[in-house]
Amino acid sequence: MTTTITRLAAPALTAHRGELAALLVDIVAAGASLGFLAGLDHEEAAAWWDTLLPSVEKGSLALWAARGADGRLEGTVSWYRESKPNGRHRAELRKLMVHPAARGRGTARALLAEAEREAALAGIVLLFLDTETGSGAEHVYRSAGWTEAGTIPDYATDPSGTLRPTTLFYKHPKQAGHPEHPGHTG
Repeated sequence: MTTTITRLAAPALTAHRGELAALLVDIVAAGASLGFLAGLDHEEAAAWWDTLLPSVEKGSLALWAARGADGRLEGTVSWYRESKPNGRHRAELRKLMVHPAARGRGTARALLAEAEREAALAGIVLLFLDTETGSGAEHVYRSAGWTEAGTIPDYATDPSGTLRPTTLFYKHPKQAGHPEHPGHTG
């Protein structure tokens, strides 16, 4: 299977709004805990993608899309770089999502690897995230070398409205020339 990963600039985000919305609707309908409840409709999902546009335009939010060999959108991932002066070295990984029909093909790992690679190139020395405890995503992060930092009970509801815990993870992307982070130059 061939997956192509592309960084989406603001014009691409706007151009693919409908396709991105359909992906989000399908993933939430399949039970993924992404901050939305069951019954998410296409317009609500599209409006959410629209809220990302200013951050993508500013460059504080980096967003990637994965497409299969047939050109269909299979997944996305993003990270948001902290803008406060004492936190510009870190970014929060957000919304790693893979369409249910594309799972098990390495798409999540490929998206994650690209986001980590780009973070290192951008000088980010710490990535962090949260994910629903017990979800399949936990396995993806652990197997990709992310470190569990702890669990918070009753953090968010799943799509059905049931409170669930979340697990926090972090990772230091490979940096060039830094003694603690191989590869970092500064």
